[in-house]
Amino acid sequence: MQLVGNWSYPTAIKFGAGRINELGDACAAAGIKKPLLVTDRGLADLPITASTLDLLDAAGLGRAVFSNVDPNPTEKNLDEALQIYKAGQHDGVIVFGGGSAIDLGKMVAFMVGQSRPLWDFEDIGDWWTRADSDAIHPIIAVPTTAGTGSEVGRASVITNSVTHVKKIIFHPKVLPVQVICDPELTVGMPQMITAGTGMDAFAHCLEAYCSPHYHPMSQGMALEGMRLVKENLPVAYADGANLTARGHMMSAAAMGATAFQKGLGAIHALSHPIGAVFNTHHGTTNAVVMQNVLVFNRPEIEQKLNAAASYLGIEGGYDGFYNFVGQLNKTLSIPANLTELGVKDPDLDSLVKSALEDPSTGGNPVTMTHENTLKLLTACL
Repeated sequence: MQLVGNWSYPTAIKFGAGRINELGDACAAAGIKKPLLVTDRGLADLPITASTLDLLDAAGLGRAVFSNVDPNPTEKNLDEALQIYKAGQHDGVIVFGGGSAIDLGKMVAFMVGQSRPLWDFEDIGDWWTRADSDAIHPIIAVPTTAGTGSEVGRASVITNSVTHVKKIIFHPKVLPVQVICDPELTVGMPQMITAGTGMDAFAHCLEAYCSPHYHPMSQGMALEGMRLVKENLPVAYADGANLTARGHMMSAAAMGATAFQKGLGAIHALSHPIGAVFNTHHGTTNAVVMQNVLVFNRPEIEQKLNAAASYLGIEGGYDGFYNFVGQLNKTLSIPANLTELGVKDPDLDSLVKSALEDPSTGGNPVTMTHENTLKLLTACL
């Protein structure tokens, strides 16, 4: 694979096959001498994790690992990880895995020196200023999926285990100081995870592109991110060993997460509460509701999607784009609706209430109300 680069947007990124071997150097540059590697249960016993711990050990950095991370991580996971982090006297976090592990690991580095509870730092107004910035430990991110883009994000999504509501915790210093994007680490992803995470990247790009807010840099990145997904996700899904497709998908994931500084929308506003209550895969949930949200937003996004379709080589403007999403979902074996995904007997009013409280609603092109959001959610079922 010839895709190699050193980037500095929005943080330092080392991109290319085999660059996991630079992890020890990345720790040294970040001033980390005793890292805790945070990953998820599924990755903990895999060869890529063992070889990464071997790299740390060889660099004199130990091989401490925490892997008790739920697919939708909670404050309970965080409390357990913090106890291990403090007991081990660690001085930095390596987040290793998909969005769940990365989100939780970032919060370990964030919360270790704070005196206030986690929920005091929710992404509301200037609540992030409540944090002691000097007490945040350095983070190195190593994604092993290509979807959330959390490795280049300044926030984490943590589910409140009591209320079953997903909360976004934001702080500028939660952005990892270095990222290693090595496509070789994604080769072993199961097809289902390749599909779901890939559609998460596409959802980030799509919603950022459609958001009414002004951010031309994000607009361009979102458009190109959609192109990379369109051309490479079916290839990576069909042939998981194709490093070029895997590499482009890792780029698209980082691009989507950078682009959604411009805003998200109804796809994520629905997906967050559904995932919190029914523990569905986030990216797959995004894919399931995507076409219905396109219909919901059509009055405000049709012209934008006409232009996007032209750039992406899709005939038929908005309708062609809509049909493309449907065909892509079928190719990736995405469930046809939320019922097939496992959403049974939902409390619709509660889900709508949570959706309207989600920060993503602010970036949706059509104003979301209880009435129209209830109709949208019902259509997704």
